[in-house]
Amino acid sequence: MQLSLSLLLLLLGAWTIPGSLGDRDLLTATAPELDDEEKYSAHMPAHLRCDACRAVAYQMGQYLAKAEAQLHAPDSEGRRELRESVYTDVLDLSCSQKWQDYGVREVNKVKQLVGPGLSKGPEPSISVMVTGGPWPVRLSTTCLHYLGEFGEDGIYAAHRQGREELEALLCGGPRGACSKEVPATREDL
Repeated sequence: MQLSLSLLLLLLGAWTIPGSLGDRDLLTATAPELDDEEKYSAHMPAHLRCDACRAVAYQMGQYLAKAEAQLHAPDSEGRRELRESVYTDVLDLSCSQKWQDYGVREVNKVKQLVGPGLSKGPEPSISVMVTGGPWPVRLSTTCLHYLGEFGEDGIYAAHRQGREELEALLCGGPRGACSKEVPATREDL
């Protein structure tokens, strides 16, 4: 009976061993507080557009690279180049994916889009990511916007030069989503 009581106290946290979790600060995390624009707007909020652009560039690059890897015969220079009809279809598929691996989290009172291709340095020890809801539709819409703005030929040409070039095409420049010079206004939505 004595052993059972000690085990019960240990499990309930009433008794701690030095160096155990009882000596450490309690880790807590809460879901990000989303404002009305973040909850209800059909468009990507301005403060998340750079992250969204980088996510789109990453996904386009991943889809194109996977399609290139499936080619059987490299060209005369040893590269695998997709035909126009193929990369057009691949880019359309990249935009119409489910985007379920992306969401929003808040770290140090700053909201950020998170998911594949969006690493921003050291990860917090604990965080809560909100997925689903409007985020997949917003990312798909953002992706389709870039297809319309830059065209499949331009996007594929940038991809062929490397991931940085593709991201620079979509997100850089004086009016790009990651430019510090562009003021974020509701008219841009």
